[in-house]
Amino acid sequence: MTKVTTHQAQEDARNDDILIYLDGRIVPKAEAVVSVYDSGFMLGDGVWEGLRLYDGKWAFMDEHIDRLFEAAKAIDLDIGLDRNGVISAVLETQKANGMTTDAHARLMVTRGVKHRPFQHPSLSRQGPTFVIIMEHSKPQIPRPITLATVPHQRGLPMTQDPKLNSHSKLNCILACIAAEKAGADEALMLDVHGFVNTTNACNFFVVKKGAVWTSTGDYCMNGITRQKVIDLCRANDISVFERNYSLVDTYSADEAFLTGTFGAQTPVSEIDGRQIGTGTLGPMTERIRQLYKDLVAAS
Repeated sequence: MTKVTTHQAQEDARNDDILIYLDGRIVPKAEAVVSVYDSGFMLGDGVWEGLRLYDGKWAFMDEHIDRLFEAAKAIDLDIGLDRNGVISAVLETQKANGMTTDAHARLMVTRGVKHRPFQHPSLSRQGPTFVIIMEHSKPQIPRPITLATVPHQRGLPMTQDPKLNSHSKLNCILACIAAEKAGADEALMLDVHGFVNTTNACNFFVVKKGAVWTSTGDYCMNGITRQKVIDLCRANDISVFERNYSLVDTYSADEAFLTGTFGAQTPVSEIDGRQIGTGTLGPMTERIRQLYKDLVAAS
């Protein structure tokens, strides 16, 4: 079976010549470089945010910018721009690249360039570093995703809070590697109590007897698409539960799908070698997809 990922997109030659925002300048891709002393490169000390462009509008921009500033405050990082400044940087980068739809932006802010190659934040004396990578990006996931449960957990807030969009993604990367070694596309991660939580890259939902289930949210990224799906279910008389549930509940689901800014709702066909439902895009997932598309258009 051909490998796929939840962030698989159509190849687009225009991405060879994109312009990138780097600390207030718009520069060609080949010139968008940062120092080896940058705290993001050296230690993963930074936060990021993803945005998606549909028909000239960045979907749910206010919520995404809120989340970026919340994450920066959590790690005591001054972005160096106010809210309007960040939005202006996004729009400036979009205009420079002539993008109107089917684009994805990744905003990255690190603590900046360090004076010496060690951990203490006070050594970051030049910064922050603020980058926006904006690509022509149309999701192209040729089949439903397969998952494998891995030993890597979504941890407790006092270790590394999973709600934080930080540059330190090694835990999720190791989970993804473990899933690939098991022959799956991506990883299904449990929380510290052994309940089903999320994947290494996206939030996770199951459908059982007409009801939509997802985790309590205590150990997963506070996904904006995740919350939109929950809100859409409530607004359209679809039973939805944020609850603890186990792999036993998951294997017997009628459908399963992932949510994220990039792919919106991505169906899951198999978990730990067990087919989920018919192994294809299910009717509830399809309905939620359409409700989400309508919401994006209306927004």
